[in-house]
Amino acid sequence: MMAPTLEKYYQEEIVPKMMEEFKYKSVMEVPTVEKICINQGVGDATQDKKLVDVFQKEMTSIAGQMAVTVETRKSVSNFKLREGMIIGVRVTLRRERMYEFLDRLISVALPRVRDFRGINDKSFDGRGNYSMGITEQIIFPEIDIDKINKINGMDITIVTSAKTDAEALSLLKLLGMPFKNQQRN
Repeated sequence: MMAPTLEKYYQEEIVPKMMEEFKYKSVMEVPTVEKICINQGVGDATQDKKLVDVFQKEMTSIAGQMAVTVETRKSVSNFKLREGMIIGVRVTLRRERMYEFLDRLISVALPRVRDFRGINDKSFDGRGNYSMGITEQIIFPEIDIDKINKINGMDITIVTSAKTDAEALSLLKLLGMPFKNQQRN
């Protein structure tokens, strides 16, 4: 199996740049992208059970991997939720599928966002992980706009092995993530 182009680019181009920038002593210290978690809440699933199946199929086609359903752990009367009800779908990508998804996200999906001016570079969690929200699933080319009956957003979390946010920001910039403040430099 051939390595995805983004993974090859990481090995050949990004690792040497990161070694030089952060003065790492070993190649093993250079942060990597470990996994990408995609989560989609289906709040209307309490009324319409078929919505979960639709969103699960969409998420599976976007990620290229079978999405699983998420059930509630507790009952919350204010939200009309009972324990065990399905309220969302999620998928965790690793290795080749992760790099392929990241490549499609950077080069195809994000440029299709309306009035796109870059993503926020302040959405790090303090441990080198980056989270972002997408308001419409139709930015992905795998989704047929004519077959969509409800627009729904999703959360994407990129988990890295970076110890600080600065290392993670540098890694994601080198991978090609279009951050807002990057244009001003």
